[in-house]
Amino acid sequence: MLRRTLIALAATLFAAPALAQDPAPAPSEATAPAPPPKPNPKVKLETALGDIVIELYADKAPITVRNYLRYVDRGLYNGATFYRASKPKDYAGDDYGLVQGGLQNDPKKVLPPIPHESTIKTGLTHGKDGVISMGRHAPGTAQADWSIMLGDMSYLDADPKDPKGNPGFAAFGQVVEGLDVIRKIIVMPTDPNKGEGAMKGEMLVKPVKIIRITRVAPDPA
Repeated sequence: MLRRTLIALAATLFAAPALAQDPAPAPSEATAPAPPPKPNPKVKLETALGDIVIELYADKAPITVRNYLRYVDRGLYNGATFYRASKPKDYAGDDYGLVQGGLQNDPKKVLPPIPHESTIKTGLTHGKDGVISMGRHAPGTAQADWSIMLGDMSYLDADPKDPKGNPGFAAFGQVVEGLDVIRKIIVMPTDPNKGEGAMKGEMLVKPVKIIRITRVAPDPA
């Protein structure tokens, strides 16, 4: 019995080096690196007061950006205007409020409305300078008009605690050049008698012409 045990132990000891000498399994082929994410599109707004460049967050708000670019690519915004400057009553500063532009429901140019992309879904916010956001009535009615923010306008975000009661507006991009143009517009005179509802008294006496909006060629790799 003892002899058999010693033989078995010896067999185990001699087998161990043999196992250690077995060739290691061939490593699997290295996984190809993922391609870099496609850069977000940019557009240039040429206006009577200067140029504005906006990055559109196609990665976060694809429906809204796709809609905006349809208007851009078809030249539908060429000749449109910035027509509204909204800020607190009697506020003379150029750092708070919003400036609205677009087609003002021109039936010859507006395209069908799009689904609402809530800030809860996109993770975007109206809380900083230069954010661009779609205008709308009820959610799902946004078409061609949009606003650019000055200051913290995060009250326009959807309320996470009550998204149905306060669905907010759809932010979809950011001014990266030319915010000074928006600051010029926000302080322009408005007509106290023009506009309806919340827009009354906020319509510019002299709307600012948008000569054209075009895509900006991406930076070379």
